Amino acid sequence: MKRKIIFELKSLYRDSFRVTGFLFGHGEKSACIVGALRGNEVQQLYTCSQLVKTLKRLEAEGRICDGKSILVVPSVNTYSMNIKKRFWPTDNTDINRMFPGYDLGETTQRIAAGLFEEIKDYKNGIQFASFYIPGVFVPHVRIMKTGYENVDMAREFGLPYIVLRQPRPYDTTTLNYNWQVWESHAFSVYAGTTDTINHDDVTLAVNAVLNFLRKEGIIRSSGFVHEGYIASVVAENELVNVQTGAAGIIDRFVQPGANVVRGDLLSRVLDPYDGSVRSEILSPTDGVVFFVQEEPLVYANASVYKIIRE
Repeated sequence: MKRKIIFELKSLYRDSFRVTGFLFGHGEKSACIVGALRGNEVQQLYTCSQLVKTLKRLEAEGRICDGKSILVVPSVNTYSMNIKKRFWPTDNTDINRMFPGYDLGETTQRIAAGLFEEIKDYKNGIQFASFYIPGVFVPHVRIMKTGYENVDMAREFGLPYIVLRQPRPYDTTTLNYNWQVWESHAFSVYAGTTDTINHDDVTLAVNAVLNFLRKEGIIRSSGFVHEGYIASVVAENELVNVQTGAAGIIDRFVQPGANVVRGDLLSRVLDPYDGSVRSEILSPTDGVVFFVQEEPLVYANASVYKIIRE
């Protein structure tokens, strides 16, 4: 394992900003895995740390294939992570809306450019991503439909679901999209939570990446290997969005992965002063709960569930 500084930005008032990577193997740029692009992506950072730990052991055992190299970048936004802020501290910009970057631009554009210059030539790109709404997903792999997407390769992760997303204009500045435009096979892995650690989902995500690397001939397995799930493919625009009918404190009764039928009680929204029920949230369809928003307070007409229709 080689530890290397991928990008460095001098600071006037504190230690330099550095993006650190861990390189395994030698030869072809076979796979790059990127963790926390945002400052609250603790689950994504921890998942990468466990992947680094595992790959270090595999390399010592000689199980990284000859002529293959793997780069892992656990965190890109360390300044924000230090102060528990999701976006860049000084101007609240999102690094994952700055790709492919501009080396003479604003700070986050320069960070994106420095990172992308190092990782754009990897054959496969994997990002541990998070959703813009705080909440918990069923673990899945997500691909943007750019014309370069490869669903069969996404099955190699062995995660329960593959979500296909039709890019919107703001998606064209994300890491996943630009990786694909530069002809990498790009995948976003959603490992359950964001700002808390769920060990079961971390284990699932690490094993999913190892499954992919093994099936792509980048690492060698030893003994029994869990193949994971036979993935179901879901179009993102076909997910059923469930909204609140009133604002208040939300009392949830179902978790991600739960099977529901039309009319099932999903949540109640309570009056924050007297505890009375302001509204009941019922399932509009039969299916599987795919996403649950986890904030305790909700606005009226806020999205709180996404359901895969049966």
